[in-house]
Amino acid sequence: WCMIGYHAAPVIVDGYLKGVRGFDAERAYQAIKTTATNPDYDGLASYDRLGWVPFDEENESVSKTLEYAYDDYCIAQMAKSLGKNDDYAYFMRRANSYKNLFDPSVGLMRGKDSSGAWRDPFNPHEYVFKGDFTEGTSWQYSWYVPQDVPGLIKLMGGKEKFRDKLDELFTFSDNESKEMEDVQGRIGEYWHGNEPSHHIIYLYGYAGQPWKSQTLLRRIIRTQYGNQPHSLTGNDDCGQMSAWYIFTVLGFYPVCPGSGEYVIGSPAIPAATLRLSNGKVLTVEAKNLSDENVYVQSLRVNGKPWNSVFLPHQEIANGGTLEFTMGPAPNKAWGVADLHAG
Repeated sequence: WCMIGYHAAPVIVDGYLKGVRGFDAERAYQAIKTTATNPDYDGLASYDRLGWVPFDEENESVSKTLEYAYDDYCIAQMAKSLGKNDDYAYFMRRANSYKNLFDPSVGLMRGKDSSGAWRDPFNPHEYVFKGDFTEGTSWQYSWYVPQDVPGLIKLMGGKEKFRDKLDELFTFSDNESKEMEDVQGRIGEYWHGNEPSHHIIYLYGYAGQPWKSQTLLRRIIRTQYGNQPHSLTGNDDCGQMSAWYIFTVLGFYPVCPGSGEYVIGSPAIPAATLRLSNGKVLTVEAKNLSDENVYVQSLRVNGKPWNSVFLPHQEIANGGTLEFTMGPAPNKAWGVADLHAG
């Protein structure tokens, strides 16, 4: 384990579901299942029994619950692929555990003790060392449900309220939150220097406003990456700071590894050629790209018009083309089909 969770699981599962072979899939599955069901590890016994890690038993209880739930979703996908239906149902039940820590009275994730009582007092802006969140606050971790963004949207009251909450996240003034040494790359309560936040900008796409993602993505690329020693905000844990940049400048990002899906963002390079491990070639082109032209006007995937922010891996697994046309103003009619959220 590194930090919290058992994130070797999504690495193995995502690779397996994308066709990576040459290893014993059954042994790999049993290894990640054993890890995820070890009752002696960081609150897993209570997590399995209650549906959350209680804060009176474990530090960082909310972060652990949320990250376990995502990892469990990934394990469920591999179980399903291997025909293990009982395991699939078991891990999908655990993947929904995030719902147990959402407090509708504040619209955010909040710690619970072993009796089910909420953490009180509760300040969602405050970072407390060895508190309920790992190197962050409720405002960062309340979005950590990559496996079920539509479910999170429903918990928050629908797409409009979800968008309003995202807007609030990115517009907090600096003096509204307690400072901490590790806070870097800050936009409101979004901390780009802490990797569990990296998918949040892409969540606007699930709620019908992908142009807001495009604005923020280009802002981060311009201001938080560079070719100087001090130009990387935050440490590059497992290469994630760099991986975020590579995917983002290409114009698509795996919000939920293990789902077989990418989310379209805003390409930041005019063209790229990717030579895939199967020998195929994926070409990305961004027509009319400039410092001002950051908004997607249209997209063609393998020659087909594409009006969704969601891109299945199967569309590019054997190579192909992504042809973006960019412009200086948002095209609010693009990317609003198939929002996954009803």
